[in-house]
Amino acid sequence: MRAHQHYPGYFITLEGPDGSGKTTLLNGIVPELEKHLTVPLVTTREPGGVRIAEQIRDVILAKDNTDMDVRTEALLYAASRRQHLTEKVIPALARGEVVLSDRFVDSSVAYQGFGREIGAQEVIDINAFATDGLEPDMTLTCMLSAQEGIARIQANRDESDQNRLDHEAIVFHEKVVAGYEYLLEKDSARIQAIDATQTPQAMQEQALEHLKTKLQALWKD
Repeated sequence: MRAHQHYPGYFITLEGPDGSGKTTLLNGIVPELEKHLTVPLVTTREPGGVRIAEQIRDVILAKDNTDMDVRTEALLYAASRRQHLTEKVIPALARGEVVLSDRFVDSSVAYQGFGREIGAQEVIDINAFATDGLEPDMTLTCMLSAQEGIARIQANRDESDQNRLDHEAIVFHEKVVAGYEYLLEKDSARIQAIDATQTPQAMQEQALEHLKTKLQALWKD
């Protein structure tokens, strides 16, 4: 069943722990989607996507904000999400377009609910207010161990490209992965796991198979 039947568009989200290849996957599938979809594709990200939400992103991820309270962090993500939805995502869905977002509520459940140990339901409740019940039609979640993800970050990102969350201890990232495993089990109808130990090309092929099935009504060969 469509989560938001009052919008004709489709809302697709990409998720995964740090270092899981999510951004590489996004960059790989966008050209294919633009080639095959019969409606416009809107790509965006969280936190951010619009001016106010990007400003909140800067506060959340600033390396010197190490004294940020965990509930403040969760609320800032939800505030950024609300602005992003009302200004960018919902208008595109109302126009019948496909929105592809790099992260959504699942990230908050994994990072704040599990990583910060606020609790999954508490984070879900905060975000229910922010989203007014809007859920993705499908989520692709890149799954990778915390150890492998952090090793990739350290190998591939300069210090200047790393943010506050990249510097968390390995135990934090292990909790985040546990959060994504919880979500996969809880909502298997919506979430499709992408094996992030594969090559980027194999990940793209797996993701596109899921997307073609979900977006069949809008897909041209």
